[in-house]
Amino acid sequence: MRWVRPLSARLAEPAAVLGAKAHGLVALHRLGLPVPPGFVVTTGACRAFLREGRLPGGLRQELAAAVGDLAAATGRRFGGPDRPLAVSVRSGAGVSMPGMMSTVLNLGLTAEAAAGLAAETGDPGFALDSRLRFLTTFGAALTGAEFPRDPLHGPAEDAVAAVEAAVARRCGRPVPHDPLDQLAAAVEAVFSSWDTPRARTYRDLHGIPHDLGTAVVVQAMVFGNRDDRSGTGIAFSRDPTTGERTPFGDVLLGRQGEDVVSGREPTPPLRELRAREPGVWAALTGALARIEDHYRDACYTEFTFESGALWLLQVRPGRFTGAAAIRVAADLADEGAITRDEALLRVSPEDVRRARTPRIAASARAAPLARGVGACPGVAVGRIATTAEAAVRMAADGPVVLVRPETSPHDMRGLAAAAGIATARGGPASHAAVVARTLGTPAVVGAAGLVVGAEGGGIRAGGRTVPEGTLVAVDGTGGEIVLGRPPVVAGAADAHLGRLLTWADAVAGADAASDSPGGDDAARLAAAHAVLRREG
Repeated sequence: MRWVRPLSARLAEPAAVLGAKAHGLVALHRLGLPVPPGFVVTTGACRAFLREGRLPGGLRQELAAAVGDLAAATGRRFGGPDRPLAVSVRSGAGVSMPGMMSTVLNLGLTAEAAAGLAAETGDPGFALDSRLRFLTTFGAALTGAEFPRDPLHGPAEDAVAAVEAAVARRCGRPVPHDPLDQLAAAVEAVFSSWDTPRARTYRDLHGIPHDLGTAVVVQAMVFGNRDDRSGTGIAFSRDPTTGERTPFGDVLLGRQGEDVVSGREPTPPLRELRAREPGVWAALTGALARIEDHYRDACYTEFTFESGALWLLQVRPGRFTGAAAIRVAADLADEGAITRDEALLRVSPEDVRRARTPRIAASARAAPLARGVGACPGVAVGRIATTAEAAVRMAADGPVVLVRPETSPHDMRGLAAAAGIATARGGPASHAAVVARTLGTPAVVGAAGLVVGAEGGGIRAGGRTVPEGTLVAVDGTGGEIVLGRPPVVAGAADAHLGRLLTWADAVAGADAASDSPGGDDAARLAAAHAVLRREG
């Protein structure tokens, strides 16, 4: 059996085999958009690994051949000191599971390769930073532990040596010198991450079968940390909180993709690219328009730009919820991209229930404990929990609001247990924001001045220290965090919902919703769904 496929426009297998990430990259290839060359290890290889506890027969040889082809295509040498080739190794299940599985960046940057990269670019600092990122992501993938990239105050060479020693201690063996050994170990780690508790929790929450397995996407690295004309970001073709037709997301200059999703650093809004890198902005917005035309839907992309050149690393339909889903569906129908019947079927009754988004009353929002960026609309009231473990424990006795400096996949059980989420750092495309939107959990991110882990294990904000267990409310529209249980007002229905419900009544008959309990807006849409499905 053949386990590896080259990423190209000719690849025609389904997402169940290639994984959703590789399937999206094939679509980008067909659209003629810039994608780093690479290959994909299929989901079948993952299932074989999980059954047998080792890489399936022949896979290592296929990896060696695929890397050889990639080296030939790029004119680089894997692990070599002369024009070294480095690759990313990323998970890609058939159903998107953002941040739940392992990623390794800059793989192949051995000590010799990093020296070669320094000589090639004339920038030893960039080469050391890139090797450090390899070691930390490789160590995290193999052990599940997080390794800080700046453990020492001193020369970068000392930091690299310290991290390499720490990874070796946690792994029980040195970091492999042979880049093919590194690649095989990274593929095993990604396969193993399919069965981590956080990944299983995410699948349980979203009804994803546990036997699908994940593909692994291996691509030539493009370096967002290369120079002052490089960076990385996440872009939605439309605003995921409102559905407005405007590019939306986060960008970081001089960084790699892990920095955007981690939430550890403040992320400027995507629109700052327009002035800083107008060529990248033009290429990105043009790509978003072409991708929307292809999918006939709002879309999400991950991108890197290296020395002013744009590269796309991932794409998928946007999967908006609530009022944003309604607006996107209605606007796409008005634009002629989809029919009104398709628009109705893209919106769920639950989206309609969430559309009249509640807000904390203006009087209570005027003097919040802290204010950040609304990441998922709605209001949640609960007791403060400052760790995922505390959130799970405290949720047994009532709603909790998980408050963290930032979140990571390790927090998944706490995120799932929380009625609301708040973070001190991160932007609208951070891990906390993305997971909150998939769960429909009201969330606030990037709350300036919020300190988690203050005296007594609580939080500090606005000059106050608040212990864990204190009742707070979060407003995921305006970004406010308020003490106590403030008054909440119902949001008004907007024109997009009214238009959609008019179409629903035209399909089902104006009186059809009265046959459902409550005869409410969600029932009106459900009645239209029933008619459309009955008609095929």
